[in-house]
Order: sequence, then structure tokens, then C-alpha cells
Amino acid sequence: MKLKVFHRTLFSYAKPVTDSFNEARLQPLDNAAQQRHSFILKVLPPTRLKHYLDFHLNCVHLFELSSPHAELSVEATSIVTTNNTPALTAGAASCQLADLASPAVLNQCYDFLQGSPYVDIGPGTWRMAVDIVENETDVWQIAQRVMRHVNREFRYEPNSTHVHTTMLEVLQLRSGVCQDFAHVMLGLCRALKIPARYVSGYLYNGPAERLKGAQASHAWVEVYLNPLGWVGLDPTNNRIVDGHYVKIGVGRSYNDVPPVRGTYRGTQERKMAVDVLVSLSDAGATMPTASATA
Repeated sequence: MKLKVFHRTLFSYAKPVTDSFNEARLQPLDNAAQQRHSFILKVLPPTRLKHYLDFHLNCVHLFELSSPHAELSVEATSIVTTNNTPALTAGAASCQLADLASPAVLNQCYDFLQGSPYVDIGPGTWRMAVDIVENETDVWQIAQRVMRHVNREFRYEPNSTHVHTTMLEVLQLRSGVCQDFAHVMLGLCRALKIPARYVSGYLYNGPAERLKGAQASHAWVEVYLNPLGWVGLDPTNNRIVDGHYVKIGVGRSYNDVPPVRGTYRGTQERKMAVDVLVSLSDAGATMPTASATA
């Protein structure tokens, strides 16, 4: 499936601000599961862009604005071809919990087994996870049970939480958005010693579907199956990840892969508007080489 992703973040300040230092994680990955044909990043006011790969190998673009400015626009346009076949179907994998205890797996997945301010793996979370999976030992089946539980027990409710909402707060609210659903699933999986990582990206809704979290930045979860590797599950939509998903990056939780993050000097009064559009790309169009421009 060839998809076009447009993402624009506009910051408007009550008074001009200065010394703005920012990073953006907006460039889709280019790998076996999806092919990135083009990526164009535009920043206004214009400035020079730099980029690097972070600890989790996500592409991070850096830019700074020292002169006074009342608005900041960060606009990314990407063309990506995704694989429309799920990596695994419901019963295709066979990985037991014991298979995840090898030193090789623990060494590779250590960061994705830990708790954090966003993701709780304490006794209460472990007890909840054990009750969900009962006596199941197959990791893929366990992950799907956890996904179904989160989807069933939590309401998708836009604007009910914010980017700093923790998993424990979501457990009390029983509602949230895709980021919150992902954090809850991460905690439940990790409490069971299943490596699980946060994935940021986008979701194509299609003309006749009703998927939650489309036309916005989306988040889901990948669990590690030994020896198959990482496989995606979307607890917001109770869905195995397929070609409707465009992957931007991975991390331990949201704070590792925010779309745009930065600091500045000046007024605290500001407004942020985010526009996202994911659509089918013209299959006959000629795609430029991947690039980043200011």
C-alpha cells in the first residue's frame, strides 16, 4: 500500500520568543516492512537542519532559531509503501515464556523489560496481567489476550489525557488515547517478562473503515518473539499491525519518540495545532529521492 503522510505542527506564541532548540522524529523508517520513497521536512522560520540516529536508531532532526519569532511551523511530507500482510496471523507464532529467558534475549531486550514513570511493572500490574493470561504460556497468545483486554476495558476518549499522563493514572481513569493504551499494554507485558516496546507512527483509516487514532500521530506496541523478532499489535483498535500502519520510531515509552520536542526562551503562553493527513498516494507519480530541506 503506497501512502502519503502529511504532518504539520504549528506553535503560536503570545509574544515573540527566542533561543528555540528543537528536535523532530517525523521521518518514517526504511526497512523490510516499509519502503520510504521520500521525506521532506520544512521549518518556518527557515533554519538549517541537522540529523542523527538516537539510541534506538530513530532518525532525529535538529534545528534552532535564535532570532525572535511569534510562530514556529514544522511540516513533514512522506511517501511510503507498506506491506499489507500482517507479520503474523493469530496462530502463526510459537514462542514460550521460557524462550525469552535466554541471555541473548535479555541482552538485546533489557531496556524493553523495565518500568518507567510512564510504564508500571509493579505487583499490582503483575497481578492484573496474571489474571488476564491465566495459564497461557505461549507469548503470542498472551500478547493478544493483553491487547484484547486493554481494548475492551478502556474507553478511547480524545482529550481525556495529555502527553505526560502515566499508566497508573490511566488505570484509574479507565480511558485515554492510543498513547495511553500502548503504555498500559507495555506495563502488562513487561510485568510478565515479555519484552515490549512503544512504537510511534501513523494509521491509514481508509475510505470505509472506522479505526481509532487515524489522521493523527498514532501509537502501538511491538512484542518480542524468540527467534522471530518484533511483531506489532494495536490495542487501541484490537488489531495486528499491517500495511495500514506507517512506522516512525520505537522507544521504551512516549518520551523516547515524541514527534516534536524543544525548548525556548520567552512567554509561557502558547498554542499548538497539529494537522495529520494519511492518504493513498498516486501510484503513477514519480517520487523524489529522500531528503530533508528547510
